[in-house]
Amino acid sequence: MDKENFTIKCFSNSYIGDDAAVLGKHVFSKDIFAQNSHFRLDWLSLEEIGYKAMIVNFSDTIVMNARPKFALLGLSLPRNFTPQQIKELSSGINRACEEFGVKIIGGDTISSALLNISVSVVGELNGRAVIRKNARFGDLVAFTGKLGGSQKGLNSLLRLGQISKNSRFKKPILRDKFFYEAAHLINSAMDISDGLNADLVKLLKASKKGAKFTKKLSRSELSSGEEYEVLFTFNPKNLNAIKRIAAKTRTKINIFAKISHKRLRQNARSHHF
Repeated sequence: MDKENFTIKCFSNSYIGDDAAVLGKHVFSKDIFAQNSHFRLDWLSLEEIGYKAMIVNFSDTIVMNARPKFALLGLSLPRNFTPQQIKELSSGINRACEEFGVKIIGGDTISSALLNISVSVVGELNGRAVIRKNARFGDLVAFTGKLGGSQKGLNSLLRLGQISKNSRFKKPILRDKFFYEAAHLINSAMDISDGLNADLVKLLKASKKGAKFTKKLSRSELSSGEEYEVLFTFNPKNLNAIKRIAAKTRTKINIFAKISHKRLRQNARSHHF
């Protein structure tokens, strides 16, 4: 049973179903970054945990074509955390906020056995909202950057190995510069958090479309979660314009499929180790 989708359906309404909810010129999103589900304390420093918790939330705002502006924090802090540990965690949170121009305007803290970070983000649209359900027949399907790095880092950690401070698992790269400039050329989009195959199925389901692969991708590219690259579709007539923007913003674009009537089978699970 897919408990995530079952839970979402318990609260189903017209605002739910994208990376963020659109209300007028604003978008709202929430995500939870949880110990032993998304990270372990022996894998990431507290500064890295705080930074990543914010970045993955900003990603949801960016792929809606909105700029993150404000955040509310919910922190469940282990009872044995020292003031120095709290300072290290907040340092990562503040670094991410400074990087993207976000202000923390409130929240709540509780004592807990585990470290969990709940983040609510308020963003302002940068034009029209880009949503999942607008993929059109004939659209090209693409993703930014390279996929597989997050899974590679996770596998190393699971084998008790070490990963670099710039590993995709530790430090996601957001494609805000490319996306804001290309958004008017893009029909549908979402970030890749559960893996390309799983997230493509979500986009196709929202658009009530299918897809035919035009390029063979590796298992790692299809299944690696928590990448936070952008999955998007666009009219082929906009290909040259998108390539120019990609070159200008130094963003790699990978076209791998085309929107069609062909149903794409879901054979990947959500990426929560």
